[in-house]
Amino acid sequence: MAGRRRRPFAAPVINYLLLALWLAASSSSAVAVAVAGHGRGRRSHVSSIVTEEMYNKSLFIHKDDAACPARNFYTYAAFLRAADQYPSFGGAGGRDTRRREVAAFLAQVSHETTGGWATAPDGPYTWGLCFKEELKPASNYCDAAVAARWPCFPGKSYHGRGPIQLSWNFNYGPAGEAVGFDGLREPEVVAGDAVVAFKTALWFWMTPRPPSKPYSCHDVMTGRYRPSRADAAANRTAAGFGLTTNIINGGLECNNRTGGDPRVEDRIGFFRRYCGALGVDVGDNLDCAHQLPYS
Repeated sequence: MAGRRRRPFAAPVINYLLLALWLAASSSSAVAVAVAGHGRGRRSHVSSIVTEEMYNKSLFIHKDDAACPARNFYTYAAFLRAADQYPSFGGAGGRDTRRREVAAFLAQVSHETTGGWATAPDGPYTWGLCFKEELKPASNYCDAAVAARWPCFPGKSYHGRGPIQLSWNFNYGPAGEAVGFDGLREPEVVAGDAVVAFKTALWFWMTPRPPSKPYSCHDVMTGRYRPSRADAAANRTAAGFGLTTNIINGGLECNNRTGGDPRVEDRIGFFRRYCGALGVDVGDNLDCAHQLPYS
């Protein structure tokens, strides 16, 4: 099971020999299929970057306060179990790259779930992971244009849930397929199971969505981003935290040339705090004010 170390293999020597013979007889393609799954047989690097004490007592000081509707939901154990499914999260590149990516992810989910305000105790950027579900959604977030592929079911709402506030049927459907639940028939699972909730957030973070978003937030934060001609025309030429904001919510928050968007500034505030806690610089290109949003 995820989150548990396997016991050392204690079989007699003859079993090792039999295992070796079986592997030699198996086709290379079969072996590849056996080990190709997300995180199968691998462990996340996240625990070496964010300890349980740091998570509870430094980064998310108020997540379990009585004032937070999600209190006692977003546990460290759930975070690690979810991260085990995506072992390259926080595991690509050198020390600074790994830490900066984890800080970026935690900053984005903190903004999406924050309960803080300007004069909040300990500052506004200590109140991440306070909410697990969107309050008073404006609609059921069903996009009829993609209903043939991702059908909306009667009585179901695809409003924001979980750390990334997963929204819309076209996200719930593929997220459910990747994570292992029926996202269209049972979207409420995201607000009821903390491991599933974190998995959906990491799925969104790790997964490119071509053709409009051919690179993921993970790609952006780990140096894999290569802007296309369309990206250059949209001024999405440089990787950085601001580009992850564009991927997540660019249509509402980016290309604001008249001044800083308070939502973007909130995301950056969390990012600065978490980078400081993890001992890494924030890098360049923190906002998306001059970037056109993805279509």
